[in-house]
Amino acid sequence: MRLPHRTSTTSPFKLASRIAPASLAMAAAAVVGIGLFTPSYPVRADNAAQTIQTPFGTAPISFADIVEKVKPAVVSVAVVNDGGASKLASNEKGKKGDKNFALPDLPPDHPLHDFFKNLPKEFGQQEQRPKVVQGQGSGFVISPDGYVVTNNHVIDGATKIQVTFDNDETKYDAKLIGTDQRTDIAVIKIESKKTFPTLKLADKESRVGDWALAVGNPFGLGGTVTAGIVSALARDIGSGPYDYLQIDAAVNRGNSGGPTVNINGEVIGVNTAIFSPSGGNVGIAFAVPAKTVKDVVEQLKAGGTVNRGWLGVKIQNVDEDTAASIGLPEAHGALVSEVTPNGPAAKSGIKTQDAILQVNGDKIADSRDLARKIAGLAPETPVDVKVWRNNAEQTLKVKLGLFPKNAEAAMSGENDEDSNTPEDTKPSSVELSQLGLTLMPARTGKEGEEGVAIAEVDPSSDAAQKGLKPGDVILEVSGQTVASPDDVLSGIKKAQDLKRTAVLLHVKSSDQKRFVAVQLSSKKG
Repeated sequence: MRLPHRTSTTSPFKLASRIAPASLAMAAAAVVGIGLFTPSYPVRADNAAQTIQTPFGTAPISFADIVEKVKPAVVSVAVVNDGGASKLASNEKGKKGDKNFALPDLPPDHPLHDFFKNLPKEFGQQEQRPKVVQGQGSGFVISPDGYVVTNNHVIDGATKIQVTFDNDETKYDAKLIGTDQRTDIAVIKIESKKTFPTLKLADKESRVGDWALAVGNPFGLGGTVTAGIVSALARDIGSGPYDYLQIDAAVNRGNSGGPTVNINGEVIGVNTAIFSPSGGNVGIAFAVPAKTVKDVVEQLKAGGTVNRGWLGVKIQNVDEDTAASIGLPEAHGALVSEVTPNGPAAKSGIKTQDAILQVNGDKIADSRDLARKIAGLAPETPVDVKVWRNNAEQTLKVKLGLFPKNAEAAMSGENDEDSNTPEDTKPSSVELSQLGLTLMPARTGKEGEEGVAIAEVDPSSDAAQKGLKPGDVILEVSGQTVASPDDVLSGIKKAQDLKRTAVLLHVKSSDQKRFVAVQLSSKKG
């Protein structure tokens, strides 16, 4: 599957589906009654507002009035990331007699090529100057004193930020106020005492089919407006637990951070990513919804960061096979595949293989739903977490922690190393037809090693379809730790005694752990 791309012209930011520009939805073609036909219902035209009244509400004859209202508050964001060159510049003069200089890069047939090539290494030693990277994006002003909303990936790593308005060639310096990588939102502040025009974040949520106008700085061309509709709500584009608006207005590289507005000129979303298999505009763009932006911006303006609740677990969805393997009547919730040592969940007794079903009485649909609910709560908040464990529900009280800046670093795990055991001392393998696997002990005499290694996977098996591959290590079967293929057989027998059609494997791939529910075949291993 192709991945989403961020839409600024800074370094490409890839998500979990390939995203690039979105195609222009020709709004003019959707205008009602321009002499093409005579409507059978009364139509009232308001020339002052350039709108017409229809049975479904007010519709614009032209977007010009909306654009005149919105465009003055939209800015082009230019960034420079000099990689430390600004610091180097202050020391560039050097000392008298400094021998550091660059050797000429001569072609092989040049008469002096061999001369310079054979010079001692100390000649031509030169501190390489960091590469200066420039990028462009978009943003919009949200307060008269110059606070601007843009994308995190637009200003990420910038050592200098400048903004310009479409009707003003003045370049204003801006300082970074705060960023939030999870939602890709950033707030910067124009360093000027002027009063600036502003845009309002919409209070009312959009509906599919509503008009959507995207304003920004595509390809560095300056203020550009495109029109379309809201194509879908609550899109998952593989960028964390948050949902995105999908629009079909043309959005391209450089539009990142710019606003998508409704026909009232209110911001319904911040353009952040586009889908394109080829890198061109195909009519699918994504924007962070105004509701999410509003919550994030308030925290960034107040303290420069966003504080979220943290449970301290790695989770995955509970599908039908997983539910069957743990005896859960209904496939819903989030399965805990790993628990952070000394994290909030670990301190409260949450364990791997627990399926989290509810938080404070609210049903959990899947892993993203759980992540959203926890992230929406403040650190130190006490919550009741209902889990499914050992064929029964139980409720645990958890005091949430503060979501760490690097959640992956907070998760500790063992690192597998390739075995250099000679062939004649390697353990023999055991075929397990019920799972479509051939297994062998993972232990090679090294202290701390555990589990059973997968030597082969039947390509036609359910295990192969679930992504199991040779080299993966099975740590547990049906909640029981395994150290040999016989332990795996015992785990399968336990699942069969409980009349289950699938068995839950706790698997380690590289340094990642996850649960995989594998269907049991009628074959016997």
